[in-house]
Amino acid sequence: MGWSVALACASVGEPGQAFGPGLSSDPRAAAELARGLYPAATVVETGDTVLDFALWPYEDELFIGSYQDALIVCDRRLFCLDEDARRVADTVARVLPGARCGVLVLNSVISGCWFRWYEGGLMLREVFVTAEDGVDVDQGERLPAEQPFWAEIDSATGDVPLPFDQEEFGLALVRAHMFGCGLAERGDDGFLPLELPLRRFKLC
Repeated sequence: MGWSVALACASVGEPGQAFGPGLSSDPRAAAELARGLYPAATVVETGDTVLDFALWPYEDELFIGSYQDALIVCDRRLFCLDEDARRVADTVARVLPGARCGVLVLNSVISGCWFRWYEGGLMLREVFVTAEDGVDVDQGERLPAEQPFWAEIDSATGDVPLPFDQEEFGLALVRAHMFGCGLAERGDDGFLPLELPLRRFKLC
């Protein structure tokens, strides 16, 4: 499909436990987080949307969904993979006490995947792979959903070019560790991640 995604998702409990149909986002909490992430900017609320239209924001946009036991942030600055991106990821991971947080960046142009995993505000896993250059970062204990993808590399066949599809890799992590289902998969209860409501902010 060619996904482009800049997404941080924190939730309390097992993957998917905090999500379900009919969730509403708290606009006040979303606005507080937006201003906390970018205190030097003028943050303007510009309406509501759903995750489907927020996965790859414009550079001056920020999307936030604040729910009872979960939090979604879509921020294109995550794509930069720099100190500011890490600051945003670390901040989102610490908002909800005891939460688990996954940060996923997929870019269809560079064919890359960056993923970070946090528990209790602590980063336990970071991985960055690209189709052309293979494995750039592989830190921390690999998550269960990753294991099938690493088999060929671990058998000493090498990682350049990357022997697995980086997009499938990232989406597998979403399914297993973030939402409990695929981004575009509707669960038995009717929940579809792409329909999650978010608040849109413009940074000036």
